[in-house]
Amino acid sequence: MNPLLIEVPERIETERLVLRMPRPGDGEKVNEAIRHSIHELRPWLGFAQSMPTVEETEINTREAHIKFLSREALRYLIFLKDTGEFVGSSGFHNIRWEMPKVELGYWMDTRMSGKGLMTEAVGALTQFALSDLGCKRVEIQCEKENLKSRNLAERLGFDLEGILRNEDLSVDGKRLTDTYIYARVQDLNL
Repeated sequence: MNPLLIEVPERIETERLVLRMPRPGDGEKVNEAIRHSIHELRPWLGFAQSMPTVEETEINTREAHIKFLSREALRYLIFLKDTGEFVGSSGFHNIRWEMPKVELGYWMDTRMSGKGLMTEAVGALTQFALSDLGCKRVEIQCEKENLKSRNLAERLGFDLEGILRNEDLSVDGKRLTDTYIYARVQDLNL
């Protein structure tokens, strides 16, 4: 099936959150969260190596909008349901529709951390991928030192399938890193 024909909701709700497709005009609120969280994001994320301008973030969110529509990647922006306050971003990349399988990524405004919000969002997206999208595999990859990301995967019942030693360079390019591969899988029979 052509991925363009796959029905993917532009909005997913959980108990406390609204996850929705990025839209033009979202760049300013996303950039504000990056600005407040840059030091915590920098060790793990390429886009946080230097502070992006609002315009750069707006371009990025518009590109995410286009990729969502083309089904290349499915990024969701996360908001508190009761206040509309921006929490962070999560979604699927490295999608292989022919299997199907996805890799799940996430980051959050550190002012929102410690409340279980990202766990709630990633849990909802994992369930959506396994149930609604029929994914056979949902994968989370993170650096060995990224304990918050590893803990989130483990809290949500992802299995540590392997550690790829000296697999990549850190995002700043200064050291070798080990990559932890976590996954939740469906029945492997096609």
